[in-house]
Amino acid sequence: MSKTLVIVESPAKAKSIGKYLGRNYTVKASMGHLRDLPKSQFGVDVESNFSPKYIAIRGKGEIIKELRAAVKKADRILLASDPDREGEAIAWHLSKLLDIDENSNCRIEFNEITKQAIQQAVKHPRPIDIDRVNAQQARRILDRLVGYNLSPLLWRKVKKGLSAGRVQSVAVRLIVDREEEIKAFIPEEYWSLTAKFSKTAKSTFEAKLYKYQNKKITIPNQEAMDKILADLKGVSYVVASVTRKEKLRNPAPPFTTSSLQQEASRKLNFTARKTMAVAQQLYEGLELGKEGPVGLVTYIRTDSTRVSETAVEEAKKFILERFGPAYVPKESRQTVAKGKVQDAHEAIRPTSVERDPETIKEFLTNDQYKLYKLIWSRFLASQMAAAVMDTTSMDIEGGDYLFRATGSIVKFPGFMQVYIEENDDGTKEEEKLLPELAQGDKVEAKSLTPKQHFTQPPPRYTDATLVKVLEEKGIGRPSTYAPIVETIQKRGYVVRENKQFYPTELGIIVVDLLKNYFPDIINIEFTAEMEEKLDQIAEGDQDWVNVLKDFYGPFQQTLATAEEKIGKVQVADEVTDEICEQCGKNMVIKMGRFGKFLACPGFPDCRNTKPLLEPTGVACPRCEGELVLRRSKKGRKFYGCSRYPECDFVTWDVPTNEKCPHCGDLMVEKSSRGKEKILQCVNENCPSNAGVKETKAGQKTKQTTSNK
Repeated sequence: MSKTLVIVESPAKAKSIGKYLGRNYTVKASMGHLRDLPKSQFGVDVESNFSPKYIAIRGKGEIIKELRAAVKKADRILLASDPDREGEAIAWHLSKLLDIDENSNCRIEFNEITKQAIQQAVKHPRPIDIDRVNAQQARRILDRLVGYNLSPLLWRKVKKGLSAGRVQSVAVRLIVDREEEIKAFIPEEYWSLTAKFSKTAKSTFEAKLYKYQNKKITIPNQEAMDKILADLKGVSYVVASVTRKEKLRNPAPPFTTSSLQQEASRKLNFTARKTMAVAQQLYEGLELGKEGPVGLVTYIRTDSTRVSETAVEEAKKFILERFGPAYVPKESRQTVAKGKVQDAHEAIRPTSVERDPETIKEFLTNDQYKLYKLIWSRFLASQMAAAVMDTTSMDIEGGDYLFRATGSIVKFPGFMQVYIEENDDGTKEEEKLLPELAQGDKVEAKSLTPKQHFTQPPPRYTDATLVKVLEEKGIGRPSTYAPIVETIQKRGYVVRENKQFYPTELGIIVVDLLKNYFPDIINIEFTAEMEEKLDQIAEGDQDWVNVLKDFYGPFQQTLATAEEKIGKVQVADEVTDEICEQCGKNMVIKMGRFGKFLACPGFPDCRNTKPLLEPTGVACPRCEGELVLRRSKKGRKFYGCSRYPECDFVTWDVPTNEKCPHCGDLMVEKSSRGKEKILQCVNENCPSNAGVKETKAGQKTKQTTSNK
C-alpha cells in the first residue's frame, strides 16, 4: 500500500485531520511558516524584479529536518495549509523546502474539518495556485518596501525604535483623525419635550413633541421651550391618528470574519486578536470526550455570507424538530455580502448544527464556549423565519402642536427566539406597548417634561467599530484586521482605554509627518486601491512585479524628498515632581503598551521605571492612604491604596466618595451591559450584598503593575 504524507500548520489540526484518514496516511505539522524574508536585512532585490530572498526561519531547523525525513518515506505528499492566500504561500514555501513539484497535484484545501470535507479533499488534489502565492508575495514585499525604508527615516527624524507599516499607518490615521474631530467639535444646545398622556389611570404612555403647524420642530434653547410651554397651557389633547402595521424583521446573516470580530467585541468584550485566537482553536479541532478531536466551525477568515446547501438543510431539520414548522422559513435563506467580496469560502458556521453549545460545554474553556455559542446561535438564527412585529404610531394633537408616540411588540419571535444582534453601543431594542386608542379619543397630559441636550461628538473607535470602518473602506482583508489592531497598539501609536482607542502623542506626530511627506502611504483610497490590485493578482488579472514597480518608483522619489526636507522632530516628555531614587533626576511620563508610566530620563544609563499612580480623590477604606489608579500586567485597570505594600486594599470597580448606608464602608460603581451604573458596598459581609454572587470588590490580591 502506498503511503501519503499530509502536512498542515498546527498539531491540533493534524490531530483532527488524522482522525478521518486511514492507516496509510501520516499527518505532520509545519507549525506555521517555515520560510520568510530575513529580519536583519532588506531581503528584496529591487533591481532584479523585486526578487525576494527567503531564508528558513530561525528555530525551525528541527521541524524542517523532520518533514524532510517524512517526505522520503512517503509515496505521495499533500500540502493542506489553510485555504487562503497565506495558506497557499505556506504550501508553496513547503514545496521549495521539501523539493516538491509545485505543478504536481500536491495541494488540497477544505473549508471545514469534517470527515466528508477531508475525504473529499484528498480525492481532489490540485497544483499550487501561483497567482494566489504571488498576491501574498506582493503583499509581503510591499510591506517590506515600506517598513524597511520608512522606519529608519522615523528613527533618524523622530525617535529610535519607531516603525511604520503600509496598512497599519492608515488605521492610526483613522484614530488620529477621529480625535481631531472630537477636539474640534463644538456642542450645540437643543431641547426636547416629552409628554405623559393618559385616557385612564392604566393607560399612561409617553410621546415626544414632533411638529408645529405640520412642520418638524427644532427647539434651540430654553427661551423657545418656555414659549412652547406657554402655548400649551390649558390646551386640550386629542388623538389625531393611529397607524398600526405588521412589520417583518429578518435575521442577520451568518458571520464573516469582520462581523464576528465586531459582535464578539460588543457581546463578549473580546478584542479582535482574542476572537481570532479562540476561533482558530474551534476551527482546528478540540477534544470532545469519546468523539475525539473535532473541528467545530468552518474556516474563520472569510468575507462571504454564503452557506452550503447541506448546512442549510441540516439547519432546517434542526429548527423543525426543536421549534416547530412556524420557525422554518418558506424559502431557504442565502444572503449576499455587501460590497466587493472574494467569496472564496463559506460564512463562519458550526460544522454541525446538531452540536448544541450546551451539549459540549463541558469540553470547552469558558472563552471557547462563549464564542462557539455566538457562532452557533447566529448561524441557526440566520436560517430561521422572520420575527413579526406589531408596530403602532400615534399622533396626539394639542393646538398647533403634534406629539408622536411609537410602540412595538413582538407578535411572533421567529429567529429572535435564538439570537438578536446588538448595536455598536451594546444595546438592544426594547419593546414598548401603546394603549388601545382610536382617532378622536381625548387624552389628558399628566405632565410635560422639557429636557436640555447638547449634540455629541463622534464616538472614538472601539475594536468593533474600527474593524467595521476598515472593512467598509477596503483597508486590509479578513486575515489582516486583528493583526492591524494589535500592531498599532504594540508600536505605542494608540492605547485602548475603556474599550476606546486614543492616539498617543507619538501616534499623532507620526501621522502628521506621513500626511505631509508620504500622502499616498497614509491615504485611505490609495491603500484600498492597492488591496484591489492584490485581489487582481490573485485572480490572475495583474502582474505582481508590475504592481510593485508602479508603487516603488514614486515611493523612492518621495522618500528622497522627505529625507532632505524633514528636520529633527522633538517628542518632549512631560516632566514630573517624582524624583528617581537611583540617580536623582526628575522622572518623566512615558507611554507604553498599557498606557502611561514613569521613567528616568537618564536612560540607558539609568533604567528605573515606576507605575504612574493617578489619584482618585477617594480615601482608602482600610487606612489613611488614598486610592490610586493602577494597572495589572495585562493592562487592566484597578484601584489600590497609595500606601501599598503596607496596605493591600484593591478593587476592580471605580471607587466613589459615597458611604454605605448599612455599614459605612466604601461604595463602588458597578455596571452591566445596557444598564445604568449602580453603587455597591465593598464589604462582602454587608447586609446590602446578600445574594450577590460576583467576586467582591476589596478582595485582597497582590498589587502588581507593569505599564511598560
